[in-house]
Amino acid sequence: MRSIREIKNIKGKTALLRVDFNVPIKNGEVEDDFRIRAALPTIKFLIKKGAKVVLITHLGKDGTESLYPVIKRFFEISKIALEKVTFFDNVRKFLGEMENDQAFAKKLSAMGDIYVNDAFSVSHREHASVVSLPKYLPSYAGFQLEEEVKNLSHAFKNPKHPFLFILGGAKFSTKMPLIKKYLELADQVFIGGALANDFLKAKGYEVGQSLVDDTNYGISRILENEKLILPVDVIVKSQDKLINKKANEVGKDEIILDIGKETVENLAPLIKKAKLILWNGPLGKCEDGGEKSTEEILKLVSVSKAESIIGGGDTVALVSDMKMEKEFSFVSTGGGATLEFLANGTLLGIKALE
Repeated sequence: MRSIREIKNIKGKTALLRVDFNVPIKNGEVEDDFRIRAALPTIKFLIKKGAKVVLITHLGKDGTESLYPVIKRFFEISKIALEKVTFFDNVRKFLGEMENDQAFAKKLSAMGDIYVNDAFSVSHREHASVVSLPKYLPSYAGFQLEEEVKNLSHAFKNPKHPFLFILGGAKFSTKMPLIKKYLELADQVFIGGALANDFLKAKGYEVGQSLVDDTNYGISRILENEKLILPVDVIVKSQDKLINKKANEVGKDEIILDIGKETVENLAPLIKKAKLILWNGPLGKCEDGGEKSTEEILKLVSVSKAESIIGGGDTVALVSDMKMEKEFSFVSTGGGATLEFLANGTLLGIKALE
C-alpha cells in the first residue's frame, strides 16, 4: 500500500477519504466516537498539506439514517473549519455502493483528485467506495489503516511468545478459521462467550437455554488440542438470579451469561506470563448483564507487560465505556474486518490499494 506520507503535492486538490463513521446513535446523539477520533490524524494531515477533504462514510445497514449526528460530533471534537471538510451523503443510500457498481465508483471519483482509504473496518466489503473507487484515482492508505495492518500483523508474523489468544463473542462460522489458525500459532487459546457454549455442549455438558450453533464444525477434534482452554465455571441466569456454577452443572432451564470466577482466576497467571495477547470478542452476553468477567480480564490485560491487541465491536465498545483505549498496545476499529484480516492476512480494500 502507498502511504499518504508519499503524496508529493496536493495543495488545492481534493482528497476523497473513505472513513467508517458507522457509530452507535442514541436519541440523535453519537454514543461512542472512537472511530471518528481514530480518523482525525489522517484528516488533519491532508488539510495541513493544503487539500480539501470530502469524507465518504455509511451509517446503518441500508443507508436510510441521517449523517447529521455524526457530522455534528465530528466538528465538535475535531475543531476543523467547515470550509476544509465536507461530507458526502450516507454512501449506502445509493444502490451502486453495495452492488459495487463501476459507474457509481466513477461518479464518485469525479469529485476528487486522490483517494485515501482510512476505513479498515469496512475494507473486507466488496463495495464501490472501498474496492472500485481506487481504480479511478491515485490511491493511498491513511494512518489508521496503516496502523491496523501493522499492529494486527504482529499476531501472525513472528509473534512473541508466550502468546495467549482470547476469543469470545458468537458467530461460530466466522471464528472457526481463527481457532484453527491460532491453535497452531499461539501457546494457549482461551474460548469464552457464546462460542464456549458449543464446546461445552460438545463435551457432553448441559448448556440449558444458552445460545449455540448447531452446525457440525468438527469441534470434537479441536477438544483434543492441549492448547485449548475452556471455562471451568460459568455465570448462569436461573429464573431471576445470577449464579456462579461449575461448567458441568448448568440446568436445563438456565442460560449461560458469562465465564465464572474460577475461570478468571485461572486466566490471570497466563495473562501475567504472556508477551503477546490477542483478544477478539466479549467473554459474556454483555447486553444481558454478562460483561463483568470481560471487564475484569480487560483490567488484567491492561496492567500486564504483554503487547496487547484488542478487537471486535462489542469488546471495543466496553473498552470505550471504561475509557481504557490508551491502556492497550492497540485497539482495532474493526469487527468482521479484524477477524478476516487475522485469518487471511489481507482484505479486499487493502488489495485495491496495492
